[in-house]
Amino acid sequence: MTSSLLSIGKSGLLAAQVGMATTGHNISNANVVGYSRQTVQQGATAPQGGSNGFFGTGTEVTSIKRYYDNFLAGQVRAAQSNTSALDTYTRQISQIDNLLADPTSGLSPTLQSFFAAVQDVSANPASTSSRQALLSNANSLTSRFQSLSSRLADIGDGINTEIVSNVEVINSYAKQIADMNNKITSLSANQSNPPNDLLDQRDAVVDELNKYIKATVVLDGENRMTVSVGSGQPLVVGSQTHKLAATASATDPARMVVGYQAGINISVLPEDALNGGSLGALLDFRANSLDRVQNSLGRVAVTLAVTVNNQHKLGTDLSDNMGADFFGVEQPVISANPNNSSGSVNAISATISTDPLELPNLTTSNYKVAFDGTDFSVKRLPDGAAVTITTTPQTVDGVEYAFDASLAMAGDTFTIRPTVYGAAGIEVLVTDRSKIAAAAPLRGGAAPLTNTGSAKVATLAVSTGFLPATDPLASVPSPLVLTYDQATNTLSGFPAIALSINGVDTGAPGAPVPYTEGDVLSFGGVNVSFKGAFGDQDSISIEANIDGDGDNRNMALLGKLQTTNILDGGHATYQAAYAETVSFVGNKTREVQIDGAASAALLDQTTASQQAVSGVNLDEEAANLLRYQQAYQAAGKAMQIASQMFDTVLALGR
Repeated sequence: MTSSLLSIGKSGLLAAQVGMATTGHNISNANVVGYSRQTVQQGATAPQGGSNGFFGTGTEVTSIKRYYDNFLAGQVRAAQSNTSALDTYTRQISQIDNLLADPTSGLSPTLQSFFAAVQDVSANPASTSSRQALLSNANSLTSRFQSLSSRLADIGDGINTEIVSNVEVINSYAKQIADMNNKITSLSANQSNPPNDLLDQRDAVVDELNKYIKATVVLDGENRMTVSVGSGQPLVVGSQTHKLAATASATDPARMVVGYQAGINISVLPEDALNGGSLGALLDFRANSLDRVQNSLGRVAVTLAVTVNNQHKLGTDLSDNMGADFFGVEQPVISANPNNSSGSVNAISATISTDPLELPNLTTSNYKVAFDGTDFSVKRLPDGAAVTITTTPQTVDGVEYAFDASLAMAGDTFTIRPTVYGAAGIEVLVTDRSKIAAAAPLRGGAAPLTNTGSAKVATLAVSTGFLPATDPLASVPSPLVLTYDQATNTLSGFPAIALSINGVDTGAPGAPVPYTEGDVLSFGGVNVSFKGAFGDQDSISIEANIDGDGDNRNMALLGKLQTTNILDGGHATYQAAYAETVSFVGNKTREVQIDGAASAALLDQTTASQQAVSGVNLDEEAANLLRYQQAYQAAGKAMQIASQMFDTVLALGR
């Protein structure tokens, strides 16, 4: 009986030692991130039977329990991934927000200054200082476009660097998790005695991994962890790892994309396949904010350049020559799929349309062109409908396409980015102030003294159909003399080319036309109307505007472009389109800031819930320490009594 009491006391003493050690371990690691508190699980040892019943034999430590809730841990990981993503998105988009909204470095001040200079030339068409100021403001405007584009490109380069860094960190964490899987498997004799501290360390690495990418975790029956990312791509399976790889895009070498590496092969993943964490946020920001802003800014630059060029070429300069292109226009970027047939890059051309009816359809989207062996199709990305092109050239969304099917094979695809470099490539082509075409190319001639009526030219303008190379009246006789016949109420003398009245084709080139005061007569790009009453056989002439130094009519029309709705299908001015971009960035910045604050609060809540289960409470541990100390002392006292009893038994035998 004495030996039984001694064994019982000893078992209690050992259990109390383990309890105090475990409690001390908890206290020591209370501030370690990811540590889960542990408790001693005790059980009674097998009893001994006898004629008087079963007698207890003491206690034993059955396991060291780790307080851990996989569901709560998963919630913390998800909240951590989302918070990290929103923090990264906020940091990136705030750069663009600060750039575009700045009243001094934004586009709006220079755009307004440019058109103010246009109005100044309109008010003083012969002034050399006004003309020089216009060129200076035009150069400032293009420099601002280029500066903004360069800053956006720098942000894109920074994203490339961060993508590479994020992928390296993710692969490093994947290797650590795989190594820990291997150690945990080898150290786990059975499920009731797992290496708790290693499990905590592995979970801490997984938590860190979720700061970079959203990871899905599955545990098997041997405590091995399988980690997958994206749309189910495995990153860690047991002790095996699979790597992500950052590589240059096949269609844009300046753009880093993420692929899934299998051996030496890299399969590029769609940008929306990887979500959550800083890597997912970088890809999301670039695809849905940075690209949009670059394309939007480029669209404003391209549209401004084309529309100003169109109008400028309809005027004459100080040497009476027709105007030339005022701005240089950056054309769309065409990228062929690397898997295309050889030479297919020459099968397609794309240029910004100069047609005033097509240009307003220009969008901020990119496009995919595919060849099926017979026809080409153009599809707006990411989800636009495909337009099949059977004859070329054909214009789709403000871009004119031409194709050569003999240079392509079925299955060839191309990516078209119409405006991505529009802001970077805009430049001023007019360097001589005398080449500014402020005057209109035509004017009404003086009425002959023989005229008996009061008719005179009311309006006289030219449109894009009026584009002679040198002579302003190359497409019509100069001067063009029109004569009124009272008997038939008609005007005659028109050139033998198509003529319309208020937009309706007469169908009789060169024939006399009925006269109605105010009707707009259009022919060869010339648009003219008259007011007043003609006398019989009165004549009126239209002639080249020679020596029109003081004429401002073309510059006045160019100035009106500032308030003309040209973009977004004819619903927005240059300024409004730019303001929409600024508004988008501002709203998106505020949105992710609010979402980020909410996500951070949710992370705090889920962490608190998880810590309520797994965290160390020092007050509780102090109480446990006292409890185990008392148990230790009591077990020691039992052993002391057993010893005394043994001594008494020995004394009886003397």
